Amino acid sequence: MKSLAQTSNTSTSRVITELIESGLDAREQEKQRFFEIADRLSRSRDPAEQKRLKEELARMTFGE
Repeated sequence: MKSLAQTSNTSTSRVITELIESGLDAREQEKQRFFEIADRLSRSRDPAEQKRLKEELARMTFGE
C-alpha cells in the first residue's frame, strides 16, 4: 500500500479510500448487470435464450 501511495504521490489513506470506492462501484455495476439480465429473462419467449440467461445469472450468483 505504501509503495502504491508513493508511486501515485498520495497518502496511504487516500489509496485505501480509492480502492474501496472502486470496489463499491464495481459491485454496483455488477448488480445493475444482474437486474438487466433478469429483466431480459422475464421478457424472453425464446427457450434457448432463457436457458442461456439463466445460466449467466447462475454464474453471476454462484461463480463458475
